[in-house]
Amino acid sequence: MAEQYTLHEDPWSGNCYKIRLTAALLGLPLTTKQYDILAGETRTEEFLANVNLNGRIPVLEIDDGKETRFLPESNAVCWYLAHGSSLIPQNRLAQADMLRWMFFEQYNHEPNVATLRFWMRFVGEDNLSDNQRSQIAGKRAAGSDALRVMDEHLNGRDFLSGDAVSLADIALFPYTHLAEEGGFALRGFRHVRAWISRIEALPNFVPMD
Repeated sequence: MAEQYTLHEDPWSGNCYKIRLTAALLGLPLTTKQYDILAGETRTEEFLANVNLNGRIPVLEIDDGKETRFLPESNAVCWYLAHGSSLIPQNRLAQADMLRWMFFEQYNHEPNVATLRFWMRFVGEDNLSDNQRSQIAGKRAAGSDALRVMDEHLNGRDFLSGDAVSLADIALFPYTHLAEEGGFALRGFRHVRAWISRIEALPNFVPMD
């Protein structure tokens, strides 16, 4: 029996979308179960006990017909789904280069670009705490710097790592193409904008809901 996949997700989350995009590009069937983060649906006793003790999504539910397992963390899930595919290069150094962009996404890009998008679009600036407001300028600067790094790297390149699309691109695409929702002006990053268009033109590409 082929493995069956269920993605526990919030459809507005870029971290969840990167998993849906990975599955779509690979032609993998993926069922979804949706949660409202703002309503605390990932903090219930049932979710914590049965899906993810950390109370976070996305989580991939993997059913091989004998056992059901739950895998959290978006980039780990993308790696699991893409194992053995062209989205992960075979060369050792190329794999490491791909991973460095996935780490860059989690440590430099997502905490700034994604956080400001969440605050501005879903929480609302008027509803932010004083502590959150005090962080806006720093996160805007750090997020812009992450976009600058991407833009300069993509000058003369079609994709972030190697000559073909990889998980590096999939990891960084969701929150980059939504960056303007967090107040970042993509018009200043022409290589990033061209890269976004290339990702959107990939066979089997699916847009974010």
